[in-house]
Amino acid sequence: MSSPHIDSYRFGEIIIDGQAYQKDLIILPERILTNWWRESGHSLSIKDIKDVFEARPEILLIGQGAYSLMKVPKQTEQALDNAGIEVIAQSSHAACKQYNQYRLEKRVALAIHLTC
Repeated sequence: MSSPHIDSYRFGEIIIDGQAYQKDLIILPERILTNWWRESGHSLSIKDIKDVFEARPEILLIGQGAYSLMKVPKQTEQALDNAGIEVIAQSSHAACKQYNQYRLEKRVALAIHLTC
């Protein structure tokens, strides 16, 4: 099974393999976790990405929103690093482009905030 493909992203919507989503989500190598939300809205905690730790991707791309307002605390970055998961946090638009580049070469996941 190949990793899902992102067809497009715009503020508030992502289209993956022809299916539109309007809520934040996580793309894991084998599945999509829909309607994802974080304990503290615009801050990514370790608990928020427990499924990512279980899936053990090589890379976690974090789409911080159209204006990069979702923050990634140092302790979250450190926990991912300790688990051997490379972290790349950037705007959601850039994260989508990079995800599509990596998805065929590496075991990659994407946690994406669709709005701000």
